[in-house]
Amino acid sequence: MHFVYSFAAPSRSDFSLLFIPTRARHMRKYFPLLFLVITACATVVTLRLDDRFGLPDPGRFDRWPVLANGPAPDYWRQVRPILDQRCVTCHACYDSPCQLNLSSYAGLTRGANPETVYSGTRLIADPPTRLGVDAGTTVAWRQMGFFPVLNERRSTPEANRVGGVMHRLLDMKRANPGPARGVLPEADFDFSLNRAQMCVRAEGLDDYAQRHPLRGMPFGLPALSPAEDQTLSRWLEAGAPYQPPAPLPARLLGQVAEWESFLNGDSRKEQLMARYIFEHWYIGHFYFSEMPGQYFELVRSRTPAGQPIDLIATRRPYDNPAVSRVYYRLQRMEATSVAKKHMPLQLDAARLGRLRTWFLAADYPVDALPGYAPEVAANPFVTFQALPVDARYRFMLDEAQFTLMGYMKGPVCRGQVALNVINDHFWVVFVAPDSKETQLMNALLDAATPALRLPAEQESTAGPLAWRQYAKLENQYLEAKSAILAKTARQDFLPSVANLWNGDGHNPNAALTVFRHFDSASVVRGLVGERPQTILLMGYPLFERMHYLLVAGFDVYGNVGHQVATRLYMDFLRMEGELNFLTLLPLKDRQPVLDHWYRGRSEPHIRQFADAAAFFPKESGMRYRTRDHLGELYAAIRQRLAGVREPSLEWAAAGWGAADVVQLQRLQAMRGATAARLPENSLLAVRQPDGGLRLLSLLRNSAHSNVAELFRESARRLPEEDTLLVLDGVVGAYPNAFYLLDAGDLPAFVGAVAGLTGEADFAGLTERFGVRRSDPRFWPLSDAIHAEWRRKAPREAAILDYSRLENR
Repeated sequence: MHFVYSFAAPSRSDFSLLFIPTRARHMRKYFPLLFLVITACATVVTLRLDDRFGLPDPGRFDRWPVLANGPAPDYWRQVRPILDQRCVTCHACYDSPCQLNLSSYAGLTRGANPETVYSGTRLIADPPTRLGVDAGTTVAWRQMGFFPVLNERRSTPEANRVGGVMHRLLDMKRANPGPARGVLPEADFDFSLNRAQMCVRAEGLDDYAQRHPLRGMPFGLPALSPAEDQTLSRWLEAGAPYQPPAPLPARLLGQVAEWESFLNGDSRKEQLMARYIFEHWYIGHFYFSEMPGQYFELVRSRTPAGQPIDLIATRRPYDNPAVSRVYYRLQRMEATSVAKKHMPLQLDAARLGRLRTWFLAADYPVDALPGYAPEVAANPFVTFQALPVDARYRFMLDEAQFTLMGYMKGPVCRGQVALNVINDHFWVVFVAPDSKETQLMNALLDAATPALRLPAEQESTAGPLAWRQYAKLENQYLEAKSAILAKTARQDFLPSVANLWNGDGHNPNAALTVFRHFDSASVVRGLVGERPQTILLMGYPLFERMHYLLVAGFDVYGNVGHQVATRLYMDFLRMEGELNFLTLLPLKDRQPVLDHWYRGRSEPHIRQFADAAAFFPKESGMRYRTRDHLGELYAAIRQRLAGVREPSLEWAAAGWGAADVVQLQRLQAMRGATAARLPENSLLAVRQPDGGLRLLSLLRNSAHSNVAELFRESARRLPEEDTLLVLDGVVGAYPNAFYLLDAGDLPAFVGAVAGLTGEADFAGLTERFGVRRSDPRFWPLSDAIHAEWRRKAPREAAILDYSRLENR
């Protein structure tokens, strides 16, 4: 639901609130004068509001509780659910239009800002504007360029209606709800990811409403129901009253205290362990069995447990805290969980025991604590050299999906250029922590650490060619790695599927599947699909570097040099993981597979990435019995990890009947042009005879000649090689399309997909089974999808993002 809108780049006749004749280029000399005129007009409107309702007082929203000026709906019981179900679907996280984040009351009172967070052109890093981190009061946010969407003048029903952006946009939608079916007109609705923003203040809403009457709230979606509209309007008219959430129960606070005690031990060993855990967990959402719906985040504080948290705000989790002692605290989260950021992790006695075993039970010295200089802190192999490598690796493996999910749900993974560094469908498996190969790589770390520096050591404003020096360092590391692998290769120390981590027989994190959905991505536990596009085989050095490159070290506010260096270094890490996998094939098979994965690419800067034999010149330790060595290897990996496969990946085990399974198999078997005509990520809601709803995710895996290029992705598309996968439940945070059908219509739906030959066929499919943005059934279906997801996966379920819904 867009309270402040983003839409197509305006023409000269529609630029912000200016009117500039398209034919009068010679009038550019008058632009400064026109700007002054418009500014003067806006000032007049501002003064008129000031005269009627008094001067703005943003500080009144900092004084809790915020009291109502009359009877009002309750924020937590009545208002918050509407905001979650109708507004947070577009307004959350970094990519909220105009930075308006409505997932919490603090985000609502912070308001909007016309500056874009995601920018691939800035030469100098921007100051960060993270909600709950970089400012603590509404007054401070005003000083950082945010303007209100609530009325901040005298609180009366009239003032709250006239002076509040949010209320005015509700009025616009009520008066002009827009089309009730079909494709929305492009002239009024641009849903492209990088559309230009127009962030309208209360003073400009009269003109905005006259010129864009269809752009009320929610933008590009059906209007709120009369009951929802009335509840939200009454609450806004009453001054947006708010009470902080109820205190947490004593038993839950006791569990929090136990974990804070563990994370704040006084010994150097405990302090170094806690720093390592924090730098990997700071993006997580933690919960306890006592109250599973309440989440916490791990933060750095100037104050110890038992005192109010005094947050240490830095760009990166390892930046200098500027205090003599850091305390790691669990801070209660008030914001609604959204799928694009939600990373749940349970804190319990079993996890605490594992951490103690890995990091504290062993006898090893920590002679001194590392500092926070960028060249030290950005390199985990230097910072945490004193911690046992086995402990670090097992810590990451234990929740490998959580760790890898950070790459997908962190701010780096937004937009096509950021994500075309990975394939649409690939597996991730790991070298066993107790294998000889892992022991060898750990020994290599001591010698190779200087070559494992990462781009974040240059912080957030890097030069445009900074990536070149990291290409040289990666080359040095690979030369050393290849040499030691070749030197030690013998029959009992050759690459083999037997050396893969099998989750110790019980941990499903041993096998992961990653899906790219063009400009977003997701990861699930288990090996999905018969033949992935590629496989990454990772050990500790590669896994750790990915985390510090894409999560801990990445700054979404960084300049173009920082972003390019991060993107290109990820190329190196991806190719290293792929070549690790290729060592399992016979030597003669590796180069043809590598060449197929990278058809038409330019010559890589690193020799090992072009020459599989240079990466590892010996035979593998595998014995093959068929001619299809690659297919046999995939099967061997599936067999090795079969014991930890998630049952939900099997349709029958997930509760689908035999007749349904036949149709799903038929749907998943579709390839090429048929698959290419479907959206990247579709949700199928299948109504059951008992009135229930079952959910399926239909994923299109787009094929490319290679993913080694930064731009011109469309030129590398191979739609004839596209595939489909059908998974039970919800996969991905950004659905592109909704389909609603009765269980008995599943064969007809599959048949309609099989018959897709062009856009007209797709339009017919959507007319029959689709629920478009304009459809009056949209919000009831959205509610039903979220309800079923919460029932089926209560810890993983969160609010979906509708900004990528197609308009077809």
